[in-house]
Parts: sequence; structure tokens; C-alpha cells
Amino acid sequence: MKRLIYLALTALSLCLCSLAQAVTVEDSKGTFSIDYTPKRIVVLEFSFVDALAAVGVSPVGIADDKDSNRILKEIRDEIGDWTSVGTRSQPSLETISSLKPDLIIADISRHEGVYADLQKIAPTLILPSRRATYEENLQATAIIGKAIGKEKEMQARLKKHDEVMAELAAQLPKGKEVQFGVARDDALFLHTANSYAGGVIRALGLKNANTGRNDDAYRQTSLEQLLTVNPDYFIVGHYVTPSIVEKWKSEPLWSILKAAKNNHIYAVNANTWSRCRGIISAETMGQDLIKVFNAKK
Repeated sequence: MKRLIYLALTALSLCLCSLAQAVTVEDSKGTFSIDYTPKRIVVLEFSFVDALAAVGVSPVGIADDKDSNRILKEIRDEIGDWTSVGTRSQPSLETISSLKPDLIIADISRHEGVYADLQKIAPTLILPSRRATYEENLQATAIIGKAIGKEKEMQARLKKHDEVMAELAAQLPKGKEVQFGVARDDALFLHTANSYAGGVIRALGLKNANTGRNDDAYRQTSLEQLLTVNPDYFIVGHYVTPSIVEKWKSEPLWSILKAAKNNHIYAVNANTWSRCRGIISAETMGQDLIKVFNAKK
């Protein structure tokens, strides 16, 4: 009888422990619940890697575009080794399954079409990343913290992030107009006020240039259209060299740009500014802008 009571109490204790760990969050598909702390996490966007690294959690698999250097060095140093599960646009379901994950974190913009397949492999938390604003990214980061059992730690890191951004903003001139864009060999894409980079620029006390309608995060832009925007400061991430921006410098219209006339055009790391979209990358962006405004003209 004593043994039966002991076994019953043990079972009850395990049940209560499981219930104590159960969490429910709202993701891009509705209500997501998990009743254990995940240990083998696969992430399919860089911003989600950033969120895990922020609280010292290492994923077993990352959709790293088959290039580990696309993960920021600060993050690589924190998380250690991982297995590549392919590209963010087309992650390998077979590789993901082979890792036996107990949680997958996916992007609603890229992975909604394979969401059902991912769910068959492991519980899948699906959140905005690719076209998310800075504010939406912070919300997604908080949700991830709660889902992986690190809510307290994540809230502390987000509070620290606010403090870091405020410290960076204090070192920048208020209200200066800044426009960021990424340049390929044949196209320039401006990141609007509704983009992640646009939100970081505002959070640092700077002003977004007026690109017209801001419902799209990114807008392909000709040299003539860039002249219409005509930002005071133009920050460019070059995906290739020479990019289309380098080619435009020989065009007569280029010299009319305010940023060109005042030598206010600066190159930054396109990976940090465009692909990564996390709190660690935002802080790096702030440091980049301090260098921009401290540069000798």
C-alpha cells in the first residue's frame, strides 16, 4: 500500500511539474502551447537565432543559407556549432527531421506554405521576421523567450536593449534624415519607414526619409526615384561590388543628390542591416550610425 501511495504521489508530482512548465503564447497562427522546456530547437530565420543567443540558448539547426558567416560573429561565438538545414527560403525538411527537434521556430512570411509539414516534425512556433517591423521583432523576441522557458531572462535582455539603444541615441544628432537601402548589381531596394531598419533608425532618434507610401517594407528604386526621395544621409549595404550604386556615381543625376553633394553616403554591412533583424543587430546598427556621424567630412 505504501508503495502504491508513493507511486501515485510521484506521478502526481511529475504531472504538476509538467503543468508548471506549460506555457501558451500567441503566434502568427493563433494560440501556441508547449508543456515542456524545449532542448533541441531548429530556427528558420536569422532573427530567431538572435533571440536565442540573447538568452544563451543554442539551436541544434539553423537555416543559415548554407553560409555560417551570415550569422553575426557575436552570435556565432555565443551559440557554438549547429547543423545547417539549408536556406531560409527552402529549408530541408529531411534535415530538420533528422535532428529530432522538440521545437521549430518558423517565419510566417517564408514558411506558411510548409507550416503543416513542419508541424508533423515538431511543435512549430511561427512568427513574423522577413517583413517584420522593429516593433514586431521585439514582440516576437519576447514570445520566443516565453516559449522556450526563458521569459524572465528575455525580459531582462529586452530591458537592457532599451537601455543600450537609449545610450546610442544619446550619441546621435536628433532628427537627422537617414535612408537605408541595399544595392545589388542591377537594383537598389530602399527600406521604408515600415521596414525593420526604418524602425531602428527611429528608435535611435533619427528621422526616416519620405519614400512615399510606406506600406511595403522594401521598394525597388531607380536613380530618378532616389532623387525624389533625396535623403540627407544615405546608408547603403552593398550585396555585390560593384553594385548598381557604384555604377550610378558616373551618372549626371547622381551629383544632384544632397547626400552625394555633402559626402553623406556611407557603406555598411548589408547582412547586419538587412538580413539579421534582431536586437543584437539593432545595437550594431546604432554603433555603425555613431561612426557615420562622427566621420570627418
